[in-house]
Amino acid sequence: MGLRLRLRLPHKSSPRTPSYLLLCVLALSFFSFTALLLYKVDDFVAQTKTLAGHNLEPTPWHIFPRKSFNEATKRSQAYRILQCSYFSCPYNSEPKRLLSNSGSGRRTQQPQCPDVFRWIHRDLEPWAKTGVTKEHVKKAKANAAFRVVILSGKLYVDLYYACVQSRMMFTIWGILQLLNKYPGMVPDVDMMFDCMDKPIINRTEHQSFPAPLFRYCTNEAHLDIPFPDWSFWGWSETNLRPWEEEFRDIKQGSRRSSWDNKQPRAYWKGNPDVVSPIRMELMKCNHPRLWGAQIMRQNWEEEAKGGYEQSKLSNQCNHRYKIYAEGYAWSVSLKYILSCGSMTLIISPEYEDFFSRGLIPKENYWPVSPTDLCRSIKFAVDWGNANPSDAETIGKRGQGYMESISMNRVYDYMFHLITEYSKLQKFKPEKPSSAKEVCEGSLLCFAEQKERELLERSRVVPSLDRPCKLPDADRSRLERLIQQKKKTIEDVRYMEMTRTKTGSR
Repeated sequence: MGLRLRLRLPHKSSPRTPSYLLLCVLALSFFSFTALLLYKVDDFVAQTKTLAGHNLEPTPWHIFPRKSFNEATKRSQAYRILQCSYFSCPYNSEPKRLLSNSGSGRRTQQPQCPDVFRWIHRDLEPWAKTGVTKEHVKKAKANAAFRVVILSGKLYVDLYYACVQSRMMFTIWGILQLLNKYPGMVPDVDMMFDCMDKPIINRTEHQSFPAPLFRYCTNEAHLDIPFPDWSFWGWSETNLRPWEEEFRDIKQGSRRSSWDNKQPRAYWKGNPDVVSPIRMELMKCNHPRLWGAQIMRQNWEEEAKGGYEQSKLSNQCNHRYKIYAEGYAWSVSLKYILSCGSMTLIISPEYEDFFSRGLIPKENYWPVSPTDLCRSIKFAVDWGNANPSDAETIGKRGQGYMESISMNRVYDYMFHLITEYSKLQKFKPEKPSSAKEVCEGSLLCFAEQKERELLERSRVVPSLDRPCKLPDADRSRLERLIQQKKKTIEDVRYMEMTRTKTGSR
């Protein structure tokens, strides 16, 4: 027994195989590292500033929530962000240069730009005397979502906070296409952009030292500089294609029925739940017999599930009259509504984008009063049905106006706006230290499949023609146009009042 004990003691006192303890330590370390990594990935996806926009926290004053990710998506997204953040635009690629006239086939055509281009001069008037200084740009940064710097034909972007959905991505893509279309012609420039709906640079408050901030709309009370909106290159979240594709299909859809066969009512379909008193009031007008209007609430959640098959714009041109009502602010829907060729009923808008200022009441749209909305719509419908030829002409002119706002003209507007703005700069633009160069490859790297498809379909090639010729500044001409519009709208209001008094007798 003693021998047996002595034999066992060495065996019992000898150390166990260390692999078990090591495996436990390694497993514990692995799980701890994994947990830390997942936390860091989550934080990385949330905080990293990218062109995709939805990787950031929601914008400071917008109700749209931040996009949610599960763990697998987070890891995939983090990998993509890391990959794309360090995607280098080719170092050996020089910016495209302007094609010379000799041997290139470049034509020297330079048609006159549409008259609405004159507004570029007016939009930049606040800086005509002082110019745009570094201090101006620094002040604009306080309300900017991103900064665009163009140097020798290369694009640099500094991101500050997320834009709603894919607005930032498609806007920046549009600027890249401008550089492709007019290589070597776009001047060096330093611009601050915001991507929210409402203008913010109050004219009265900022008159002494206004901040030059670009956005998609403006109005008389503000100094924000209107720039073509992202949807001209597509709106992936609502399945809208690039502008020229959509316009072509809408125009074709408008021809399926003659004017006589179109429904003699006013039509609106959209989302009233966007903090829009006008749209909420419009819902009360949904009575074809009483008000001559068919008002439909759009269920975006259900439409998204069905791939927006029930929302095709080319299928919504079956009425003689279509209504435009602003949402939270201006709405991209205006260009699609006008494209139908129906007589567009525009409820007195508070905001305007770069092209809507060229619309003229009773020529290419019919003005509707917001104060007695349903009766005003009814009057427009009755007038149109009593004057079908005139109503059809107004509708066709509205469609023709939108056809004139081709992508060539959109790029020309961007070109002249940037060029005139650059002339006001009192400093030499430089690349901000935190800005990154953006090229087509780096931007497409961030894009999801649907976004990438739309972006690639809106590519452009270098133009053989020069941009259209910018009209000279003519403030008095614009003032006359503004007064003419007001007078026409007052005349329509008088017609409505006269009709109301006559009908009440």
